Amino acid sequence: MTASATDLVHDLLAAWDARDFGRFVDLLSPDVEWYDLGMAHPPARGREEVLAFSTSVIEAFPDFRFEVIPPICVAPDGSRCAVHWSISGTHTGVLSPPGFGPTNRHARFTGVDLLDIADGRVTRILTLFDPLAAGEQLLGIRLRPPEGSFRELLLVSVQRITAMVVRNVVRARRSHEA
Repeated sequence: MTASATDLVHDLLAAWDARDFGRFVDLLSPDVEWYDLGMAHPPARGREEVLAFSTSVIEAFPDFRFEVIPPICVAPDGSRCAVHWSISGTHTGVLSPPGFGPTNRHARFTGVDLLDIADGRVTRILTLFDPLAAGEQLLGIRLRPPEGSFRELLLVSVQRITAMVVRNVVRARRSHEA
């Protein structure tokens, strides 16, 4: 089963990179679910929603490419695998939803896909990556405050005040319920 899971991953990525989305969705189960941090409203359920998400990514990033960072790790029974990847693309089209306009910036970042496999098809995809790293590259601004900066101090202060308010609200609700 290990070789077939690995072959399935390579077939999926080859179909994606060839923009052969008919072949891509044929490698997915009809009731596939795809959870991706880049989706406006995850998960995509079923082949139609996966196809819609896939085409929206390619419309926004026409030069989008996957590179597998070996090895592909496969469960002994072939039912699950983890794929470490690097993707790159230039944001030259509208990303819908939600409708983000093109920045013409190139981004490259890494992540991991966890794929569940049954009967030779992918039944579930969980895509994990750092959305802040992608956002920083595409927007050209630093979203994380530099360590020790005034911005970091301000964010920590706001978080602490918010945490105190939340604790007080929870405490008040508990005493009101008692």
